[in-house]
Amino acid sequence: MRRGYTRQAYIELVNTIHEIVPNVSLTSDFIAGFCGETEEDHSQSLELIERVGYSFCFCFPYSMREKTFAYHHLTDDVPIEVKKRRHDELAMISRNKSLEFNQKQIGAIQIVLVEGSILSIPSMIGFRTSIGKISTGIRTFTKASSLCAPIRDKIYIEVYGCQMNRSDANIAQSLLTKAGYAIVPSDEQCDTVLLMTCAIRDSAEVKIWRRIQHLRSLHRKYVKIGVLGCMAKRLKDKLLMDNSCKTSKAGDLQSSSFGHNSFNVAADFVCGPDSYRDLPKLIEDAHSGLKGASVALSLEETYADVTPVRRHFTTDGSSDPVPSPTAFLSVMRGCDNMCTYCIVPFVRGRERSRPLDSILHEAQSLFNEGVREITLLGQNVNSYCDKSNTDLPINSSKTISTLVPGFKTVYKPKVGGLRFFDLLDQVSRISPELRIRFTSPHPKDFPKEVLQLISERKNICSNIHLPAQSGSSVVLENMRRGYTRQAYIELVNTIHEIVPNVSLTSDFIAGFCGETEEDHSQSLELIERVGYSFCFCFPYSMREKTFAYHHLTDDVPIEVKKRRHDELAMISRNKSLEFNQKQIGTIQIVLVEGPSRRSPTQVFGRNDYNTKVIFDREVTLTATTVNQDCSHMSFKPGDYVVVEIVGATSQTLQGKALGLSTLGDFCETKWHNVNTAKIM
Repeated sequence: MRRGYTRQAYIELVNTIHEIVPNVSLTSDFIAGFCGETEEDHSQSLELIERVGYSFCFCFPYSMREKTFAYHHLTDDVPIEVKKRRHDELAMISRNKSLEFNQKQIGAIQIVLVEGSILSIPSMIGFRTSIGKISTGIRTFTKASSLCAPIRDKIYIEVYGCQMNRSDANIAQSLLTKAGYAIVPSDEQCDTVLLMTCAIRDSAEVKIWRRIQHLRSLHRKYVKIGVLGCMAKRLKDKLLMDNSCKTSKAGDLQSSSFGHNSFNVAADFVCGPDSYRDLPKLIEDAHSGLKGASVALSLEETYADVTPVRRHFTTDGSSDPVPSPTAFLSVMRGCDNMCTYCIVPFVRGRERSRPLDSILHEAQSLFNEGVREITLLGQNVNSYCDKSNTDLPINSSKTISTLVPGFKTVYKPKVGGLRFFDLLDQVSRISPELRIRFTSPHPKDFPKEVLQLISERKNICSNIHLPAQSGSSVVLENMRRGYTRQAYIELVNTIHEIVPNVSLTSDFIAGFCGETEEDHSQSLELIERVGYSFCFCFPYSMREKTFAYHHLTDDVPIEVKKRRHDELAMISRNKSLEFNQKQIGTIQIVLVEGPSRRSPTQVFGRNDYNTKVIFDREVTLTATTVNQDCSHMSFKPGDYVVVEIVGATSQTLQGKALGLSTLGDFCETKWHNVNTAKIM
């Protein structure tokens, strides 16, 4: 295990602790069935628990994790049934020692902290003593009890999918923390595992089914599994029913794909994107043996009154984690576009926007906490419309949605309210040192005033995600995207005219219903023509409830989808490399986010184009326009650093740090003009 001590050294430490702190209670963790563990090794663990007399032990069967030393160099050679037996034996002796420890306290006078009512006995309240024990009663503690299992208040949250899911996880954590639950960093320490899921493609759901199966294989019956998010809404019944399933027309993988399972229930409860306020009740019911589901969609829920817990931490190079200088801020939920391939309107509901005041309050709070980059989130973020402000004239030209010329939509134009322009304008005014991004927009909702604001306001990043999905007008019509290939190209030209040094990214789907080789070649040509800095490419995966599921035929063979996807990805990588190579020699401002994964002596951050830039953590600088004095500098998360780009790959840039700056100062110096000239 590479723990750094022997059994004897540990025992000597225990003795020392008891000498210095005579009335201490000790708790511990034990892993059953680690790689190579023999029966003799196991018996020594049992004897250690007996010898030390812990007040409580957390016992877990070993579960090998990827990327660990054990995964790469050791063999997980203890059979599951042996792990389970050893775990049960460790747990049994632990309970016995807990009971002995607790019985010794009968008759003792102790001071306790009241924590709340006992869930199963509302008339009683729970106390915690100075040694961490839970006791129950009206006024006095008169009965000892053994802690047979962990208190059901430890939650582990695992996030899959898009940035919106990360934001939702922050909301869920905030609601659970307020309800008295503790969030733990590992599934080995928890009573409840929450899986924040994605349902946009079949492959995303496959990951969840496999993860659930793995969790069930650990045989920790007291651990409950909750499935949250889009998959919970889409597959509620299947997640709560028998786990022997088949593959449907829509490619709905169910667990017969993994062979026979020894359990009948995949999840203990499910909770949809608009129902996170119900989580405390769902968790409580699950631990009482009741299955639960809350997946109803809402026309009003935006969680505007919930302050999300920031779960994204990085490090400044020391051992202590620090909050990330970047944050996601959800500004709207749902989507009205009804593209024929997309499940989002069916699992996240119709569009509704948060009040602008609540967004500004959260953004200001994030900035005050040290956040220097905010990404505004929404399924169709640039159709933002806040109608809570009744002071605006309902029928003014400013409050009627206008589409980009050549684009159309299936829903009526929105009338009234504050728009995406107002949102960008107000958030970007919080501070010139707060960098603003947004995702994911729809091409139809980019009026010229929004583009002009992006061009003029230097703290709004010149990086626009412009999902094309296909380069063929025929396929775009079948997708019900609301534009033709030519209209999309004209919008690209307009963007480049108004925001000259913009970087564009996009999404492409390979093998949509009826897509021909000619359609596919037009997608390849569009990527070549536009020169995106990055493209997200996916093979088409049909989803139930969508228009395509009911009215179109998924007639492109899987192997053809895969080939077309690979061709899209290849040309995308080539164009990304070309885009990045053009930046070599330019001077850019980079927000440091944390240490580089590959080198502890380097840090990484992102430039205005959202491209990762890697450079040395510590440098000795000579006098420059940016840095007037020769000095040794060390960069940390949250710093704006002026960097010269010296190398490029398709995904990252290599840089040479020139000095610290502020975002405002950088935009006012000659460096900005040098940067502009070279990238053009």
